[in-house]
Amino acid sequence: MKAKKNIRVKSLKSGPLLGEAVIPGDKSISHRSLILGALCVGRTRIKGLLEGEDVLCTAEAMRNFGANVTRHAIGEWSVDGVGVGGFSEPDRVIDCGNSGTGARLILGAMSTSPITATFSGDTSLVKRPMDRVINPLKLFGAKFFGRSDCKLPITAIGANEPIPISYSMPVASAQVKSAILLAGLNSPGKTVIFEKEPTRDHTERMLKSFGAVIKIEDKDQGRTISLEGYPELKSQSIIVPRDPSSAAFPVCAALIVEGSDVSIPTIALNPTRSGLFKTLHEMGGDIEYSKRGIESGEPIADLRVKFSQLKGVDVPVSRAASMIDEYPILAIVASFAEGKTIMRGVGELRVKESDRIDAMARGLSACGIKTEQDEDTFVVHGNGSRGVVGGVECSTFLDHRIAMSFLCLGLASCKPVTIDDYSAVATSFPNFRGLMEKLGAKFEP
Repeated sequence: MKAKKNIRVKSLKSGPLLGEAVIPGDKSISHRSLILGALCVGRTRIKGLLEGEDVLCTAEAMRNFGANVTRHAIGEWSVDGVGVGGFSEPDRVIDCGNSGTGARLILGAMSTSPITATFSGDTSLVKRPMDRVINPLKLFGAKFFGRSDCKLPITAIGANEPIPISYSMPVASAQVKSAILLAGLNSPGKTVIFEKEPTRDHTERMLKSFGAVIKIEDKDQGRTISLEGYPELKSQSIIVPRDPSSAAFPVCAALIVEGSDVSIPTIALNPTRSGLFKTLHEMGGDIEYSKRGIESGEPIADLRVKFSQLKGVDVPVSRAASMIDEYPILAIVASFAEGKTIMRGVGELRVKESDRIDAMARGLSACGIKTEQDEDTFVVHGNGSRGVVGGVECSTFLDHRIAMSFLCLGLASCKPVTIDDYSAVATSFPNFRGLMEKLGAKFEP
């Protein structure tokens, strides 16, 4: 893998952010479109695919497993699939880049086929735990060899005679759930998953649209998902809705930069992903919704966001799964709110691309914001009308969401904020800087 050069970027206090922000396609749905397209027989056409580095790694991985993946124009791709159980053995290491989603979902997709593949990634991904996905995949009959702490690089040997499993999720993780479902496609009988807290359900929605037999039951104790093995998946035409996790950055920047008024069209508002917007409303955020509809099975709407006077809130544990990627930028918003914001049940942030709780605490403390943390809770004491001082350089720890969060902070802080490395942003939001500058943001290299 090529080493990337660090790119320092300075964010300066800006005037009002104004205009329309056209967000790229949803990263989670883009990964799944490529993988499920590869597991079909026939051609799946995709429009609006996110062309960030993470998704491009998944596209290349599907080629290495035998699918014909073609880019026709910006965001327009096709996948000629090999069918469930049709993966061929790759002749090279599967490079997942920075993507935990890509690595875990592809491990699941190949683990019930009698093939061998070695997976690796960048310097951030090889530090992230894979035992949470490897443990249930072993139950299907797959074998894994690698580092003693279950981190990449890992060699996976798919099950020769897979068996279906029933699995109770020990942690709330859509990636692990999706890996199990993808493994269950090439297993006989019924694969069953129980989760106490519902996590993002893109895989379930997409499996239904591709023709899989999947049943979901919600009860007081949690959600049960049942999948019948050996379906014949049907190729699709997919329009990828725009990513709410990427939209979070211009949304939150508009809330804290005085005088801002930003429109954001056709954002995916899946209820398992919309916890941030609910939280921002509770804080007093001025966010309007219009043109609600459905696109490729996902609810969407246009958003209009204006600068707001905000107050701190207590974000419950039950909301964590629906906004797990948005806590870093929420911490920025909380810094400008009156009073403290308590984020509960966020321990999962410690095993993302970085320890996001610690990364945000370090940067915010340097900017004059008081924070508190333990293993599962993060508290930000907002400065309210006093504002945030800034005037520091923050470490991104090779994490795209940490980088974008501190750049948004600099747009509203009294003094500029510099990040030590912008390069990771390309993994999920390659046009972030250009989009924000078009709204009026001020950045300097």
